Amino acid sequence: MRSGYRARLRRDPLAFIEELSRDSTAGVMRLPWGGMRLPWGGWCVRDSESAQTLLRDPDCHAGGSVFFGELLPDRAAQVELGRAVRGLLRAGVPHYRAALPETVAALPVSGRWPDTGTRLVYRCLADLLPRPGTPGGSRELMRQAVHGGVAVRPPHVWQRARAELVRARLVTAVAEEAHRRRRQPAGEPRDMLDTVLTVCPETQMSDRAVADLHLMMFRAIMAPVSASLTWSVLLACLHHTGAAPWPWPTDHVVREAMRHRPVPWMLGRTLQRAVELGGTVFPPGELLSVCPYLLHHDERLWDSPDAFLPERWAGDSGHGPYIPFGMGPFSCAGAAVAHTLLTESLAALTNHACLAVTGADTRAAMSEGNVPRPFVLHRSPHHPSAHDTGRG
Repeated sequence: MRSGYRARLRRDPLAFIEELSRDSTAGVMRLPWGGMRLPWGGWCVRDSESAQTLLRDPDCHAGGSVFFGELLPDRAAQVELGRAVRGLLRAGVPHYRAALPETVAALPVSGRWPDTGTRLVYRCLADLLPRPGTPGGSRELMRQAVHGGVAVRPPHVWQRARAELVRARLVTAVAEEAHRRRRQPAGEPRDMLDTVLTVCPETQMSDRAVADLHLMMFRAIMAPVSASLTWSVLLACLHHTGAAPWPWPTDHVVREAMRHRPVPWMLGRTLQRAVELGGTVFPPGELLSVCPYLLHHDERLWDSPDAFLPERWAGDSGHGPYIPFGMGPFSCAGAAVAHTLLTESLAALTNHACLAVTGADTRAAMSEGNVPRPFVLHRSPHHPSAHDTGRG
């Protein structure tokens, strides 16, 4: 990628994607290599109909998901693990909901986000990552991982170097705990490590690999949920600056935030067979990607796609393809649970409180996903009256 491309990509990644799309006349555009932080490459399917065809086509999804890589290459095991983790999270929703009021009450009146949002989500999920009473210090290391940039990739090199030290200690501790639990099975899974162990027999996966997979799933939960919550807070505050509470249901705010700023940059598929799209035949082994941001901002399919309009979700018209959690065989198994965690968290933040932000910037930061840049959130108490309406 030329230096000018890199500078524009760092300055505003989403504007850069839109610029590439505008400059292309074909339904499929060539992607420049974005480096290790944004390993795009290959091709991006611009046309919404073709993109949905690619994501849904079972012939394009032979083999395992690239998300797991070589760590868990068997597709059946990938599906089983996804469903098992989803079940664990679903069972934990009541506990998450119950933990929110106390967790939100302990937040600072003015806090720096997205770090504060990441910690909020973790504190309500902590008993699943791993369960209380787990020996060996892995719970404390997990907390350090959240505070130290392991859960969500930090922007600076020195931060990532420090996070790598915490990550290494955490993986070692979790591997030791996995070894202990294999010798003393607990029966029904009570946390995510138990869940991973039920899917990964000792004869097929080492304790260290189990720990790596546990960390992968931990980050797969924390990063998108905390980033989407932060986008929801930021965008709603910027579009409603009055002293009254927001006029939208929290569910509509979350849906619109994930449309306006979907966390995944690209949904990539390595072709197992030749595929024709947009009049071009792509050979096996070629990487084709779909950009959720571009599909969510297709002016042919969305009304006022560049505007943040939570009210659009009050009806069924004016909606285009909505893929914040993917689409087709490789879509996120925990999408519905993640949406519940988001709406519950946002409702708790706005309960009897008005929110405002300073230092806001709606450009995405360069990371593994489309994450918000730092800002400060201010929460002030609001005492509801009989005239208050529109609360979700």
